[in-house]
Amino acid sequence: MARTGRGIAGVAAVAVVPLAFLVVFFAWPVAGILGLGFSSGGIATTLFESQTWRLAAFTVAQAAAATLVAVAAGLPVAYLLARVRLPGLGVVRTLVLVPFVLPTVVVGLAFRALWPDGGVFTIVLANAFFNVAVVARTVGGLWAQLDRRGEDAARSLGASRWRAFRTVTLPALTPALASAAAVVFLFCATSFGVVLILGGARWRTLETEIYLRTVNLLDLSGAAALSLVQLAAVVAALAAGALARRRRETALALRAQPTPARRPERGEWWVVAAAFAVLALLLTPIVGLVARSLSTPDGWSLDGYLALSGQGERGALNVTGWQAAANSVRAASDATVLAMVVGVLAAVVLVSLRRSPGRGPRVLGETMDAALMLPLGVSAVTVGFGYLVTLDALPGDLRTSPLLVPFAQALVIIPLIVRMVLPVLRSVDERLRQAATTLGAGPVRVWREIDLPLTIRSLIAAAAFGYVVALGEFGATSFLARPDAPTLPVAIASLVSRPGELNSQMAYAACALLMAVTAVVVALIERLRSAQSRVGEF
Repeated sequence: MARTGRGIAGVAAVAVVPLAFLVVFFAWPVAGILGLGFSSGGIATTLFESQTWRLAAFTVAQAAAATLVAVAAGLPVAYLLARVRLPGLGVVRTLVLVPFVLPTVVVGLAFRALWPDGGVFTIVLANAFFNVAVVARTVGGLWAQLDRRGEDAARSLGASRWRAFRTVTLPALTPALASAAAVVFLFCATSFGVVLILGGARWRTLETEIYLRTVNLLDLSGAAALSLVQLAAVVAALAAGALARRRRETALALRAQPTPARRPERGEWWVVAAAFAVLALLLTPIVGLVARSLSTPDGWSLDGYLALSGQGERGALNVTGWQAAANSVRAASDATVLAMVVGVLAAVVLVSLRRSPGRGPRVLGETMDAALMLPLGVSAVTVGFGYLVTLDALPGDLRTSPLLVPFAQALVIIPLIVRMVLPVLRSVDERLRQAATTLGAGPVRVWREIDLPLTIRSLIAAAAFGYVVALGEFGATSFLARPDAPTLPVAIASLVSRPGELNSQMAYAACALLMAVTAVVVALIERLRSAQSRVGEF
């Protein structure tokens, strides 16, 4: 009994760090926005404006359309990753993941290079481009675990290949499809950089309108009211996603031993062809961006890359392009260290609660897990706005601190790190921990001798994944970065908004560099994770 009490006390002590971080850097700023909205007196006016609900309708419509496109494009890729054994699939896994972690500004400019006029169609395609990886990896994770014998039995009874898929495989994949669709919708509804660059002045979502009212119009009460509308939509999507994820985890737990991947049969090659067609389409904006970074009115040139050593045409930037890149590296490094500390501690607490006897700890763990996921869906613009409203109350006024950007970036990547680390910690055999404890090892030594060697690859992969996401974070950073210390995504947005061909060339060159770094890190992640078979990363 005493040992159990000490264990609970230890878990509670460890839980203080992630919960305190969540309260100070998420719950408090969001509550500050809500309080501002209710106390300003203008919230009712904003909520009853027809423009508010037009913005909400457009936000939901473009997110729903992008979700449908991402699901349709992701399904054949999920099949390829889950069921097919072909040479070079490691490269395919890398190519699929690269769009998901590309900075939103980079994707916006990539699609702008292909479709300069932008518009709704381009916004939908760009958001779907981002999220094909979510569908492919989430659905593919469950698909790889399905026992193929049910589908084979249906075929042997005379069902066509399509009917066997529709009546046997598709219902089994429904939990993963629902989970992926909820997450994709969430990302598309809070998309900022893509809509800002491709929507122009005509097409705006709740996210970009909050930014516009805060930065350009100084309408803080109106921005707070819009944040309320967006927060309600986000909470609903998160609830749907949590329910779908629970169903997916239950489905995974009920699966029999999966059938190994094999070469496609004669009637399956069209699915493989469709998957490679999707991959080709994913590469098109990337290739177009690189080509645009090298093209000038006078022909092919490296002028944009060379200009990164300056401040752009007519002093578009307060720093050089390389200084902005250095700012990004420093901020992303600090954010990754902070997020790894908080995220790993949170994952340890969740595993401990899940393995504790009784219903109470498990319910507490599920609640904490949901709370940790909230920053993934709540608008980064809203959080950044909340920092400006609330953090002056802390000693030293963090609003002027260079650490504010890393704190905001860490908040964005902590949920991703938790999702990557948690399944691996859960997979560690509890008997190994118990044996070490029986031999006299304390909790710290058990972690060092048992958990760390078994999870080190995934910890490194999680850190690398978080790093590239932080490197390209734009929503909150656009609010918080000081003019004399912009990150590279913020500098890119500044260059795009200023006239001059050289500024445009610099922006595309900087995008190409960010994209190259992202591709290299993603390849490293896949190499590290290849030794540990993982299911349902997102």
